[in-house]
Amino acid sequence: MNRFLIFFFFLIPFFCFTQPKSIPVKPVKSDILESWIPANIQISGYLGEKIDLSINQRIKKEDIAQLIEPFKIHNETRLWQTEFWGKWILSAIAAYEYNHDQELLNMIQNAVSGLLATQTPDGYIGNYSPEAQLQQWDIWGRKYTLLGLLAYYDISGDQKALQASRKLADHLLSQLGPGKTDIVKTGNYRGMPSSSILEPMVFLYRHTGEKRYLDFAKYIVAQWETADGPRLITKAIDGVSVADRFPFPKTWWSWDNGQKAYEMMSCYEGLLELYRITGEPDYLKSAELAVKNIIATEINVAGSGTAFECFYHGGQRQTEPTYHTMETCVTFTWIKLCNNLLRLTANPIYADQIEKTVYNALMASMKFDGSQIAKYSPLEGMRHEGEEQCGMHINCCNANGPRAFALIPKMALMTAGNEIAVNLYCQSLASVQLNPKNKMTVLQTTGYPVTGQIEITLQPEKTENFTLALRIPAWSKQTSVLVNGVPAEGIISGSYYKITREWKKDDQISLKLDMNGRLIALNGYQAIVRGPVLLARDSRFKDGFVDETAVVQQKNNLVELLPSAITPDHIWMAFTAPLVLGTDLEGEARNPKQVHFCDFASAGNTWSPDSRYRTWIRQTLNVMNAAYKAY
Repeated sequence: MNRFLIFFFFLIPFFCFTQPKSIPVKPVKSDILESWIPANIQISGYLGEKIDLSINQRIKKEDIAQLIEPFKIHNETRLWQTEFWGKWILSAIAAYEYNHDQELLNMIQNAVSGLLATQTPDGYIGNYSPEAQLQQWDIWGRKYTLLGLLAYYDISGDQKALQASRKLADHLLSQLGPGKTDIVKTGNYRGMPSSSILEPMVFLYRHTGEKRYLDFAKYIVAQWETADGPRLITKAIDGVSVADRFPFPKTWWSWDNGQKAYEMMSCYEGLLELYRITGEPDYLKSAELAVKNIIATEINVAGSGTAFECFYHGGQRQTEPTYHTMETCVTFTWIKLCNNLLRLTANPIYADQIEKTVYNALMASMKFDGSQIAKYSPLEGMRHEGEEQCGMHINCCNANGPRAFALIPKMALMTAGNEIAVNLYCQSLASVQLNPKNKMTVLQTTGYPVTGQIEITLQPEKTENFTLALRIPAWSKQTSVLVNGVPAEGIISGSYYKITREWKKDDQISLKLDMNGRLIALNGYQAIVRGPVLLARDSRFKDGFVDETAVVQQKNNLVELLPSAITPDHIWMAFTAPLVLGTDLEGEARNPKQVHFCDFASAGNTWSPDSRYRTWIRQTLNVMNAAYKAY
């Protein structure tokens, strides 16, 4: 046998060992609702414009070489440069799944090949020095790298990406686990940033069927419940509020702080993925209870929350001017977590939360021209550009925010067997293969939420019996549905209204939602909401001091809103509402004035002092009203 053949046969076991055949694993718990293929949904109108702006002005304009450069140098000890590549490529892949832009695909391929060239022989992809590995944000960065590589494998089937993911994970397994370093003692925030690698570790198990990844995922969750862990399962089940999980930390940015919102929610995301594999009921239960608590105690009128990126009982304290509220990374992760639970449970409460957050906090984070994503979007003041981080021309929210915009097409419509669920109302054209023999097109014609009128036209290739489930928002108290002009009955707010019948081409559903202005009162302040949209005063209207106290005129908590004759540049919606302004009730001062409001997303979107804004209006105290004693 010649030397070439001897060498070839010698390599056979090596290839078999390093490139094991993947045996994908099916979930034990399947989603009730399944997302449609994003490319089969084209969103236009306001939401579509914002999605396109995010893709064209943020995702496609990123400097990919800058994102890869840190991985070439292994001397970091404390910063988070390596998260940016993963966040960017996740947004780029989601955008490509939506629009199939070849230029974007080329950028993605170059970003992957450039990153893979930095992988060290032992499998490490990162920028920490060998002595500093596992500290600070090292594992967090590896999480985003692993998520990005696996997302690329999903769209490409490129085995090099999967093999690099294996090597990256195996290197981490050589450093962490029983008898090695404890994952919850690494990094900051009770180990939550590090242990959020649970999510891609479960994905890797699902792709490969290799048990060591599942074992490691179970190890992470077990460590959460140790004395040093964040106890994400037991504290949720025991009803401990997310803001009260641990004592107030001596140092905010430290391991002691157990209230860090973004990282906590990321861990619950991973736990839900593990639930899909194992079916362990406490995994789903704890995630749902945590989210229920976040809705009750943290989420504000704009659909986001946190201060200095931590839970702080922000729901009750949202009327107070607060430093660094509503980080966009928190906003996106909240949307993603709610979407995860919506798919698993089909509970419309999660779709309601998504709608509220998308139309308010998320849209508010984007500058009007799409060039920037704000780090923070407070309920009053002025929006501004976030600082550059880690010596790079980027920050976490500019990297992460576009992921939320790219997620919208995956949330808009879903299927459950022979049922189509409409979650988000927006101008759109979507198609789905209802079954192998019948393709369905769903056309939404609407100006929602400028108006409450939505027209849905169904066009099946063949007449067929199936169910159309329309989300009826909890805020819509007066809702009407017509099916081919015939009124429907039994419509309940906060549920899916399900219509089961034989549908044929050009069948028409008309949905009218209650767009009355609603007054919300809290802590002696007032805010106005219309449909899913929070309203705000903005100084561009030039109709007085936006911080002036006032009494909003209302009847049964409903506010009469009139369309505004004035709409400054870059404002989407504008109305006037009747307010008695200031502290003077003499003469004409006692009469309500029509004061301008715009949608919260437009408020302050010039990012300059000319658009100072406010959502919560301080209610002028009237001691002749006995209710003042409740303040």
